[in-house]
Amino acid sequence: MAYVLKTFGSLRLSDSRGNDVVFPDYGLLLLAHLLTRADGSACRTSLAAFLWGNGEGSVLLSNFHELMSAIAKRQKEIGVSLLSFDEAKVSVDREVLSSDLPSGDQEGYEPFSWLGHLHELFSKPFMGMVNCNSPIFGNWLAMQEAFHVDLLSSALRAAVRLPHTGDESKLIRKAAIVLFRSEASDPDTLKLLIDIFNAEEDVASLQRHFAERSGSISRSVDVLNTALRREPTLGRQPAQAFTDDIRSSLVDTGGRQAVLPRLVLLPPSNQSIRPEAGILATSLIEDITIGFCAYNSLQVIAPHSAVQIGHHMETQAAFFKRHHVNYVLATRISSTGGDVTLFAQLIFFDDSKIIWAERFSLNHLSLVRDRRALSRQIAISVSGEIDRHRQEQSDYELSPAAYRRFLVGRQHLGQLTLPSLQRAREEMSAAVDASPSFAPALSAIGRTYSKEWLLSARGDIELLKTAEAYAAKAIRERSDLADGYREFGVAKLLQGAFDESASAMEIAETLAPHYADIVADHADTLVHCSLPSMALKKIERAIELNPLSPDTYFWTGAGANYALGEFEAALDYISQMANPGLADRLSAASFAMLGRQDMAQMFVRRVLEANPNFDVDRWLSAVPSKEQWHKDLYREGLKKAGF
Repeated sequence: MAYVLKTFGSLRLSDSRGNDVVFPDYGLLLLAHLLTRADGSACRTSLAAFLWGNGEGSVLLSNFHELMSAIAKRQKEIGVSLLSFDEAKVSVDREVLSSDLPSGDQEGYEPFSWLGHLHELFSKPFMGMVNCNSPIFGNWLAMQEAFHVDLLSSALRAAVRLPHTGDESKLIRKAAIVLFRSEASDPDTLKLLIDIFNAEEDVASLQRHFAERSGSISRSVDVLNTALRREPTLGRQPAQAFTDDIRSSLVDTGGRQAVLPRLVLLPPSNQSIRPEAGILATSLIEDITIGFCAYNSLQVIAPHSAVQIGHHMETQAAFFKRHHVNYVLATRISSTGGDVTLFAQLIFFDDSKIIWAERFSLNHLSLVRDRRALSRQIAISVSGEIDRHRQEQSDYELSPAAYRRFLVGRQHLGQLTLPSLQRAREEMSAAVDASPSFAPALSAIGRTYSKEWLLSARGDIELLKTAEAYAAKAIRERSDLADGYREFGVAKLLQGAFDESASAMEIAETLAPHYADIVADHADTLVHCSLPSMALKKIERAIELNPLSPDTYFWTGAGANYALGEFEAALDYISQMANPGLADRLSAASFAMLGRQDMAQMFVRRVLEANPNFDVDRWLSAVPSKEQWHKDLYREGLKKAGF
């Protein structure tokens, strides 16, 4: 054969020496299409429709005539007629052109050799990045890809039944990954892959996780029952009824129908000084993909598409929207000392929220363990976010006007000033007026009252009681959302009810273990519970989950460090705040404890200018601290500063 058409990887024409030969792009498409036809020919009209769709006949034939002229010119230049055409049809010459297209004829191949041949082909994308928008071409492409899946599935099943060596076992696993990319939701394929990869351990782990999760929530619900019975009710459902609903809604999730979410795993960016780490991490991401074969609850974008879009940042958002991607796993490699790590972030694309993040070692001994841990945690996180997102979407569909007001209010809620809190409350109240059972808005209103209590420093207990009532109402409306428990926990904490607060925060973080804001609020709770070391670890986790952190994260980190006697570190956290003036009292105390009286006095003046009636003892009596040493340490710093 003089020429070879390569269809896997990128669509291209090569000569007998393997050199690429320039040929019209649509001419290459015609070659591929005709090589899949039994007689190698088709009429001009059908080929024109194949390339450009069912448009106006005269336009299609005009376009086709121009293409034929370009092909004829190029064939004359290279001295061979790959395509011949007459008035009625176009034919491909199989005497001078071969291809890598699999025919399904296994003659000459033994089973593992055949599987290896198919794996080598199907590891690369069929037809590459061909740009053809014709629906007829799209149908043909889908039919060819389905044919390839059938070939690989049959070859894989045949090979699995045979005795195999270590190398042949590796080939089976590699081929299984390729098959999973193409047929991830087929039950028979999933069963085959679970058998091949012995993934029962992952399934059992996931089942154990949800059993433990439900048990943990039930224990915390028992602690909250008494407290919730005492709450002022903005709604009608009694406490025991809605806490019973918590258990049923979390334990029994069967029978719900939902559109499967779509996940894309982007290739890792390499910020390491060791280039080989990029190759290692890319292989790890490929291996992680198979972890999803045990979870028939999401669709994974094929890795070859992920790799291509991963290198084109400017078109990623459009790609995600076009292909209805809900979740993005972004990864990067970095070096710290002699350790090379992979940092992974799971991003909910619809609102750019980071819902999970973790760092994994790329030391060779850790790879098997980390693949299982990473794939398992991603699956757990995604499955939890699916249900929450579906419920939020139902809220949106119920009242788009309420949801719009909620989104506007959430923007104001992110700014820690009294005017911003007031605007947020107005928007959230409007959302509740439009949809009285809209739980996210109810819990957000509660948050505005607890934040106002903190910022105003007046010790007004009614603000906290109001926050508590709105949080309880949010829980009654939606017992499966974490936000209501978080706001209930915050309101209880600020009133000094440490056990009730801890129970609520435990439920909140169990429901949303990778929700950065909830992790951060749990950290704040631990600070007030006089557990600063635990709080610091948790706030560092929250910052890693949400690197563009709001001021509250840094404020909590500063408070934890102050309680640990790390006053420089406390000031360093405060310096990272967009509005460090929010922590002026803590800054004054920290500088005073460091002996920097000049700086301490400056912050004292700023606090008193904003609140001339500020009194240390009255304020400390209102700020909850479980242990007396903690309160004494804060008092010492404030008094040394000059308050």
